[in-house]
Amino acid sequence: MLNLPMLLTWARIAMIPLVVGVFYLPDAWLAPHDRNVIGCVLFTLAAITDAFDGYFARRYRLITRLGAFLDPVADKLMVCAALVVLLALDRVDAFVSLIIIGREITISALREWMAQVGASASVTVNWLGKAKTIMQMVAIPVLLYHDRLFGVRTQQIGTALIWIAAVLTVYSMLYYLRLAWPHLAESTSADKPTG
Repeated sequence: MLNLPMLLTWARIAMIPLVVGVFYLPDAWLAPHDRNVIGCVLFTLAAITDAFDGYFARRYRLITRLGAFLDPVADKLMVCAALVVLLALDRVDAFVSLIIIGREITISALREWMAQVGASASVTVNWLGKAKTIMQMVAIPVLLYHDRLFGVRTQQIGTALIWIAAVLTVYSMLYYLRLAWPHLAESTSADKPTG
């Protein structure tokens, strides 16, 4: 069913190629500063839709299974795509990118496995995961902007913020793994790895 929260989620997904694509336009089409501004604005708008789609879904009871699936997927795709662009532009450390992207893959796999064993409630999103996401959503547009703002070098601010986001990312991953550990430790010799 298509409703307002779903439209916002799809809009966020549609913005991903725009955020990436603007940095690959020829210089003759778009000046570097304009490219930075547009990329920053598009990412910020996408991040805002994330806050609003969740609010409208809860407020008006428009939560659907597809929406519950797509919302975190859209967030992860948006963050990972932006990190790849920032890495290509040499605006973010490769180690930070690996930490953030690796965490998303690990926790997504963990949640899938926990759902299979009927313990998905153990790894539901909590305040720590939300704090990590908020820090990423603030740091990334600052790094995309890259230029000076009111005489301040935004690159240094963005770099500090993304490192804080990376620390929160690791901490939240360890927190979820600790919650899941009793279920992971229950595996028997009959369990066969897949993939």
